[in-house]
Parts: sequence; C-alpha cells; structure tokens
Amino acid sequence: MKLVCSAENSSLDWKNYYRYIEDIDDGRGYTAGIIGFCSGTGDMLDLVELYTRRKPGNVLAKYLPALRRVDGTDSHDGLDPNYPRDWARAAADQAFQQAQNDERDRVYFNPAVKQGKADGIGVLGQFCYYDAIVMHGDGGDSTSFRNIRKRALRSATPPAQGGDEVAYLHAFLDARVWAMKQEEAHEDTTRVDTAQRVFLNKRNLNLNTPLEWKVYGDSYRIG
Repeated sequence: MKLVCSAENSSLDWKNYYRYIEDIDDGRGYTAGIIGFCSGTGDMLDLVELYTRRKPGNVLAKYLPALRRVDGTDSHDGLDPNYPRDWARAAADQAFQQAQNDERDRVYFNPAVKQGKADGIGVLGQFCYYDAIVMHGDGGDSTSFRNIRKRALRSATPPAQGGDEVAYLHAFLDARVWAMKQEEAHEDTTRVDTAQRVFLNKRNLNLNTPLEWKVYGDSYRIG
C-alpha cells in the first residue's frame, strides 16, 4: 500500500486517505479513499453498498440512488454539494474504513496476487499487477489489466510457462507504459519508470527492503 500510495497520493501514509475525495478531471467523476474508488467506474458504488449493508442509515446511504445514476459518467448529479463533506465524515467510522479495506482486497489486491501466483511471478510482479489493476481496472477495454497482460504475453512467456521472470516483467511493464500513454490523465509513467522498473533492474523480485524509488520526481524510501 505504501508503494501504491506514493503514486496515487504522493505519500507513504496510506491510512490518511480514507477521507480523501476530489475530482481529478480524468473522466471518472469523484476519486476517493485509500485506493481511488471512482463514482464513474462502479467501485465507489460497490463500496457504499457494502458499507450500507453493514451499517444501514450511514451518512452515505442517501447517495446510493445518485451513485447508481452517475455510474459510467463523470457527472456529480445528485452528489454535490455535500457528498465530499459526508464522505469525510464517514471516513472517521471504522466500519467505513474496514469496508474500504475489504473492497480494495476483493476488487484489486486479491485478483492481482491470484493471477501473479498463477503466472509464477514473485512479490514484485504481483505488485506490478496490483498497481495496474488499481489504475486501469480489469474490464474489457484495451487498456485494462487483462489486456495489458495479454499484450505482454505476445512478446514474453511467464515463469509458469517456462519463461524468464525478469524478461516477462519487462514485457508487462512495457505494455503498462503503452496503456498509460493512451490516456492523458495517466501519461506520466514515472510510477513505472522510476519505481517498478528500478526494482526490476536490480532484480529485486521479492521487494526486499530497503527500497528506494521516485514518483513524479519525489523520492521515497522504505527500510
């Protein structure tokens, strides 16, 4: 989470971002929470539905009809002006924090680790998969995680099929950079070039600490 947070929020303190919410003008409406749940991509709706099942009558429950309407768009219709304020209020609730953790794992982390293990790649590769799913989702469009992976498979073989792990991960990161450059909001590729690729070039396939990297020109260290 610290590695992803450095790219998503320019910080290592990911637990400070349960309350985060803003429209970053990427066509996905509001982006919020520890992993960037979006009002326009369905994962924010899923999160608030989960929170409401666990805690009916919470401060965000009244926005569910609006979240269903704006899904697939960048609209704030029915959310403004008070949704950001109420999101921040909800973020003080441990039940909402746990819901964010659980949806992060269900939608992003667990699928990345599962596919990474199936492909025979280690911790670094699983992190590369996770970061890609967080940014691109796993839908059917050409820049989704599954299609980034398919693009990589056209030029390299994963270890589970007898390939070299380093060569395969370079191919995956090449495909990831291509996908990022298809979208103006994601065209800065430093989260790959000066972070993930740095670890790969050092053959640190298990992400052993200490780790040093840069994102958007800012330097970070763990360990």
